[in-house]
Amino acid sequence: MANIITVFRIVFSILILFFPTFSKAFYFLYLIAGLSDMLDGYIARKTNSVTRIGSLLDTIADTIFFIVCFIKLIPFLEIPIWIIIWIFLIALIKLSTIIKNRGIVDHHSVLNKVTGFLLFLLPLTMEIINITYCSIVICIVATVAAIEERIKGF
Repeated sequence: MANIITVFRIVFSILILFFPTFSKAFYFLYLIAGLSDMLDGYIARKTNSVTRIGSLLDTIADTIFFIVCFIKLIPFLEIPIWIIIWIFLIALIKLSTIIKNRGIVDHHSVLNKVTGFLLFLLPLTMEIINITYCSIVICIVATVAAIEERIKGF
């Protein structure tokens, strides 16, 4: 059941690409995809159906959701170039971990979950919180999470 929800998250994430950013359909799919991310793990733990494949599928779904959101939101984000460079450096750290481990890291540390939650809140709070300040906080947490992954070799 949890894996089915994760597959639907992938579908909802891809569907986001076909709707205008910040439209009702965008927010609907965004919220469904985000909430399903929380739901699939909960269901897997409650039904004792946590598997390595499910964890890997969840990581793939998270990555697709992030990439889609990045593609949709980046044209609307007025963030300094140094934040964009910082994001790419975080991606390089994560890529080096994938290379080191010869595969996608499927460990969901607390810091990775906090990073994901902060990223999820970003489009929902852009109207009330300065994007630069939000980006700094998210990048700090994401950097520490990526370094933790790299060092611990999750």
